[in-house]
Amino acid sequence: MKPIWIVDDDESIRWVLEKALARESLATKSFANARDAIAALEHETPQVLVSDIRMPGDSGLDLLQLVKSRHPGLPVIIITAFSDLDSAVAAFQGGAFEYLAKPFDIDKAVELIRRALDESLRETSVESGPAETPEILGQAPAMQEVFRAIGRLSQSNVTVLITGESGTGKELVARALHKHSPRAAQPFIALNTAAIPKDLLESELFGHERGAFTGAQTTRRGRFEQAENGTLFLDEIGDMPFDLQTRLLRVLSDGHFYRVGGHQPMKANVRVITATHQNLEQRVRDGLFREDLYHRLNVIRLRLPSLRERREDIPILVRHFLVQSAKQLGVEAKRMSDSALVFLCSLDLPGNVRQLENLCNWITVMAPGQTVEVKDLPLELTQEQGGRPAEGGMSAPSGPAPASAAHEHGGLHHHGTVLAVPAEAGAGSGVGTVPGMAGALNGAGHGAASADSWLSLLELQAAGMLASGQQEVMDVLGRQFESALIRTALKYTHGRKNDAAVRLGIGRNTITRKIAELGIDGAKDD
Repeated sequence: MKPIWIVDDDESIRWVLEKALARESLATKSFANARDAIAALEHETPQVLVSDIRMPGDSGLDLLQLVKSRHPGLPVIIITAFSDLDSAVAAFQGGAFEYLAKPFDIDKAVELIRRALDESLRETSVESGPAETPEILGQAPAMQEVFRAIGRLSQSNVTVLITGESGTGKELVARALHKHSPRAAQPFIALNTAAIPKDLLESELFGHERGAFTGAQTTRRGRFEQAENGTLFLDEIGDMPFDLQTRLLRVLSDGHFYRVGGHQPMKANVRVITATHQNLEQRVRDGLFREDLYHRLNVIRLRLPSLRERREDIPILVRHFLVQSAKQLGVEAKRMSDSALVFLCSLDLPGNVRQLENLCNWITVMAPGQTVEVKDLPLELTQEQGGRPAEGGMSAPSGPAPASAAHEHGGLHHHGTVLAVPAEAGAGSGVGTVPGMAGALNGAGHGAASADSWLSLLELQAAGMLASGQQEVMDVLGRQFESALIRTALKYTHGRKNDAAVRLGIGRNTITRKIAELGIDGAKDD
């Protein structure tokens, strides 16, 4: 390992850091000014560079700039005075790993240098995003069903209703439906009906004539006219005022509408795609949404899974958003440690993909260092939330998925009938494939061994098999693991395999196939 360089014109600071790092068995090399360090960089490089910011001659920022231009992956820690806030900001803008404020605690300084050292020893290459980023990211079975549905609709102009929680990407799917439709060359117009005041929404949708109301000084085209021959996406359709629902129904029924204050019917050749996070059936029952409009919109329904139902997609989404955020800010993309990724995969993230993207933006700006650990994440995530421990005792969501979700997940519906969407789109493959099941076992309340004990046994078993030269260890242990889970679930549901599938969060076809492959007895149809 290469030495840690200390660059400071203050001999006492050099001496203190040298002695502290020597106690940690870490080699050091010291320089009294930046000029000597720059000269040494011509023929050698450190593992970590620690530099004062204010020195005679070249400053620490000058040294930082040079190092980052030649060795962008080299961690640089800048030493600043407490009052030197501008310098700290400049250091971060220049790509510093972290800064030490004088006077500093020596133990904290060593801890920081240790962390920078770990960073330096890691693989420095950052996985780059593909040349052309897919419009929607997702490898989970639930998202693959969504992709298949988009493909089936690619040559259709049929009305589509997209449902799903806030932040799941409903507008992205609407844009994909438009892009892969015969109308792709025509406009795609999006309108969030919940974001427009009721008094203005009618004009936004249908336009208005000059003088139609106070302030209407010119004739204005509405969104239907703007989307002529293309696609109109109406987000949060469940929030549309009841009287406007009647006008929308008229357009969908005969393709005609009137501008506000107008008397000449306008013809609309527009494909309408709507979306909502609400339960429209319940709003119909509550008298808040017209039943005839509901049936007119619900020709094809496409449900987007929540991020909880596709946890295995979280790592690829995180990498994508970190690269994207870094490009926007013009900085090097950060990386998540394995433990931090496991932690993120264990969270419920009620804001779904939108919340994850915002979190990655926060990480790019606020997290120290290039490799992000759990402790670097926002405090509100790592603290206990709702009685759930942040680390060590993370528990996966438990309980059966609602029956409606099991049937509708990622699926394509036609007047209440599922169209060629297999039940494997059930909501659970994500939880089972993500480390973090330990907390769920701890909280099971059945006298089970602690999570650490069964994981340790698994590690011992794997180590023994590997040491003995056994082949296909992953396949053998994986089959044993799946068999144990399915047998336990069947005991819990008294052999009813459909109930067991729901409990495990897998599809009915999947559990049927697994039962046959693994030779499990005692299963029966519900």
